[in-house]
Amino acid sequence: VRRGEILAIAEVDGNGQTELIEAIAGLRKPLSGKIVLNGKDITGKTSKDAIEAGLGHIAEDRHKRGLILNYSLYENSILGVHYKAPFAKGIMMNYKEIKDYTKRLIKNYDIRTPNEDVTASSLSGGNQQKIVIAREIEKNPELLIAAQPTRGLDVGAIEYIHKRLVEERDNNRAVLLVSLELDEVLSLADRIAVIDRKS
Repeated sequence: VRRGEILAIAEVDGNGQTELIEAIAGLRKPLSGKIVLNGKDITGKTSKDAIEAGLGHIAEDRHKRGLILNYSLYENSILGVHYKAPFAKGIMMNYKEIKDYTKRLIKNYDIRTPNEDVTASSLSGGNQQKIVIAREIEKNPELLIAAQPTRGLDVGAIEYIHKRLVEERDNNRAVLLVSLELDEVLSLADRIAVIDRKS
């Protein structure tokens, strides 16, 4: 995947796309092959290692992998970077900084919520996905993986997410899109790869 492009993987569900993305993101040990991100070999490393190397991951299942539903928005907004300054110093959390940061995300990503204290489960699917996308984009990743980023969303949320992915590409980021939706692949991708069978 190159900077300044959206590489889409098109496939039939169940042909290995989930396993591929989980291996890249450090959620599964690969059986073979190499994963190199920005010149750094992250094969078999943890998800924390992948994030440190410059990976952002919009998971295909926001409820299982993207959010902790009974956590507040401000807690969800810093997952993966919760141990870093300015959000933490050692074991002490800076809740004022975390809440101020979350308020900025809510404003900048048009997340419809009464405040940053509500739980993620109280939001609509589109707004849940926006908090995931905001969190991952704000990590300034070298590579942004977007796996089924619009699954189960309404037309307005889909358009918003497509616009954000294109902005990331235009900001010279590498975007790896995995989608079952052929229209989504054809409208967003600069290049397309196809998984057609398991080996």
